[in-house]
Amino acid sequence: MRAKLLILASSIGSLGWGAVLPYQYAYAADTRDWGALVAAGASSLFSIGALVAAPLAGRLADRFDPVRVAVLAQLIGAAGVASLVFADVPALFLAGMLVFGLGLSAAVPAKQVLALTWSSSDDRRKVFAYKFTGEALGMAAGAFLAGLVVDLDRADGLDIGFLMAAGGFVLSSAIIALAGRMPLARAAAMPAARVADAAASDVPAGTGAFGAVDAATGAIAVVDLDGDGRPDGPARSRGALRVIFAQPAMRWTAVVTIALALGFYAQFESGLPAYGITVLDVDPSAIGLAAAINCVVIVALQVIVVKLTAKRSAPVLLMGVGGIWVVSWLILSAAQLSPAIATALFVTTYGIFAVGETIYSPVLNPLTAQLAPKGMVGQTLGTVAALQTAFSAAGPLVAGVLLGAGLTDVFLGMHLAVSVLAVFAAWRVKRAMAVASASSEIPDVVTNAARTREEPPTTPVDLVRT
Repeated sequence: MRAKLLILASSIGSLGWGAVLPYQYAYAADTRDWGALVAAGASSLFSIGALVAAPLAGRLADRFDPVRVAVLAQLIGAAGVASLVFADVPALFLAGMLVFGLGLSAAVPAKQVLALTWSSSDDRRKVFAYKFTGEALGMAAGAFLAGLVVDLDRADGLDIGFLMAAGGFVLSSAIIALAGRMPLARAAAMPAARVADAAASDVPAGTGAFGAVDAATGAIAVVDLDGDGRPDGPARSRGALRVIFAQPAMRWTAVVTIALALGFYAQFESGLPAYGITVLDVDPSAIGLAAAINCVVIVALQVIVVKLTAKRSAPVLLMGVGGIWVVSWLILSAAQLSPAIATALFVTTYGIFAVGETIYSPVLNPLTAQLAPKGMVGQTLGTVAALQTAFSAAGPLVAGVLLGAGLTDVFLGMHLAVSVLAVFAAWRVKRAMAVASASSEIPDVVTNAARTREEPPTTPVDLVRT
């Protein structure tokens, strides 16, 4: 039940993304007549907020109750987006967008930790899949509802979108807080050490820490085998990034994440539409149709794909996602050679990308959590999300420069190469995990929420299409 409430809360929280972000550029640049620089600056500050908040909130989710972290983060986001109603000068608007980005992204790693904690090894991929689908539907619903009421010809025309986003965050926070107060399941109610003992008793001799993880699916199966609730010595004495990326499998997982983000998500809202309109000469209405098909395919196929891929290893599935990205960019490249069917190919490609998304969303976060250093699951999730956000934010700039300079082939070739890199990196993850499994070097997988509630630390620590 808790997982279902989290999925509902994530969906409602995504209303703000859809209600504000598609309209804020035109609102700032044209409606308020602040110019393109302020409008672009607002988007950049939103991304900077996301980049700063994700690892910070992830670390907080490791040290404190992630329910409180998620609720507080979303309430901060609600305050930030609500303040935009009163932003009559560019400085206030920019500050509000920064806080909006901070709150929206800070909640992400905490909710990911909750998804890990409130799901079993058997249904973890399903929970992440439903959560991703719910967020996609929430964004689509927010954009649709805001489109019915937003009036960009008036200075207060986007106020309803701002208030819709703030209300969505508040309601989402209330649902998460309610879920956090529900009685724990029997297994989750056990002290962390007892959960670890129960898990460890099922580990075959000689398999080490990795044997406590479902190697076929990448599902998390244990909570802190040491039962101390704290990172190992090296995690305390060395820099966080150095600890997180100490394992080769984790380093290559970060490369996969960045490559897949650059190969699609970074261009979803700007680069691909710009390519379609300026190079393929598609009608602007086809952009909306393509986005709608992307969402429909995700909703229609997500559950089916999760069932079909339930027993496949995460690295192999990520190799498949990279392969789908490669096929999509090949079709996009061929579209400029076939003007008669360019629009049809362009729209179809969004549907093909969506198939990859249905595979990508349920496996990446559980895999990242599996490879995270003990006691640093939230921080690892937040750090990887920050890397994804940083490179995704650079995508529109790269697309603008290349397409604006008429370097279409470079634009296409670069994304094709990035997609191939994703396939190679996923293969390296597979190899690294196999080697670590044999030598018992992959760290134990940790879900920190149960341990945090049982043994809260006394010292605070520092601390994302999507």
